[in-house]
Amino acid sequence: MVSPLGQGVSHNWTQLTAGKSGIKRVQRFDVSDISSQIAGLVPHTESENPQNGEFNPDLVLSQKEQRKVDPFIVYGLAAADEAIADSGYKAETDEQLCRTGVMIGSGIGGLHSVYEASLVVNEKGPRRVTPFAVPQMLINLVSGHLSIKYGYKGPNHAVVTACATGTHAIGDAARLIMFGDADVMIAGGAEAAATRLGMASFAAARALSTGYNDTPEQGSRPWDQGRDGFVIAEGAGVVVLEEYEHAKARGAKIYGEIAGYGLSGDAYHMTSPAPDGNGGFRAMQNALRNAGMNADEIGYVNAHGTSTPMGDGIEATAVRRLFGSTLDTMSMSSTKSAIGHLLGAAGAVEAIYSLKAMETGILPPTLNLDNPCEEVAGMDLVPHKAKEKKVTTALSNSFGFGGTNASIVMKAV
Repeated sequence: MVSPLGQGVSHNWTQLTAGKSGIKRVQRFDVSDISSQIAGLVPHTESENPQNGEFNPDLVLSQKEQRKVDPFIVYGLAAADEAIADSGYKAETDEQLCRTGVMIGSGIGGLHSVYEASLVVNEKGPRRVTPFAVPQMLINLVSGHLSIKYGYKGPNHAVVTACATGTHAIGDAARLIMFGDADVMIAGGAEAAATRLGMASFAAARALSTGYNDTPEQGSRPWDQGRDGFVIAEGAGVVVLEEYEHAKARGAKIYGEIAGYGLSGDAYHMTSPAPDGNGGFRAMQNALRNAGMNADEIGYVNAHGTSTPMGDGIEATAVRRLFGSTLDTMSMSSTKSAIGHLLGAAGAVEAIYSLKAMETGILPPTLNLDNPCEEVAGMDLVPHKAKEKKVTTALSNSFGFGGTNASIVMKAV
């Protein structure tokens, strides 16, 4: 993964469980005239030997190649490279290459490139637009570039479901394996919409936090009474999914199993979730049904928990309805409190955090939870500090604009 806490799963996990925040005041571009001036930006460096999780795009693609792609593609490729290397999987024969696919999506895609190309058209004229403008913008080009780089000839797909993208990508890719379309899928999400245009647009929709510009690390505060909107962020999360017997036969290190996957639609409003939380509830319910599990078997929930005044309470209501009398056996936290909202990459990054929670027996905290809202009364939200708790099953939620909902259940193997 690549996130505001830095590059690499190991570095991320160390920072996350130590209660660190990757949210800062924006310095990369002018935000002086935008109401929200904080974001979770990937820490960049020009060093050939990056330290402390800093990200050098030149180590992913040459500067010449970078000019042909959008930053979200660079993040996606970096996360995919790490995932593939960690998996130890190498497709070498033509049959193996044909049985390996890619499904990396994005909520918005090449917004930086859209903005830059529009400026060129207006200021210099259409003849000055780069011939790479369209492939810079297209969401499926993370999958495309990765397929070309590694020679993967299996399903070449991308998901676009706003902030549910990362979770849908993992769930859909798992189903392609289940249906027999591939043995291995590289799946996840990538996003780089924390741009001047992106922040101005979300600010215009009154979706972003505006009250913590002078204290950025306090800006993302899921379920806290002082929350006032989400904090936009960027990065990528990618996992390698593999058919179980295929993975076992090659001695792969298995972090967990995608045990269940659930989808639903609110059919209510283009940006707001249904007030009764029924859409999120049904997504979670469908994931449990698909897994053949009951709610009391889930030890940890990585919530969508974006820090919006409306959404957090609605999700909590859905979770309470799902778990009922077994609520006290479950812990839930929002890792967006530390990294902000990575939009289309959020679900994939949070799935990885959930897998790490099962692997390590440490639950990541919900930062800034000083005064919990009434909807979460009695819930263990792992406030402020990580806690030790052995869990063997985890559920991760992602809900997006347009009323699209996704939940996946993961279990230890």
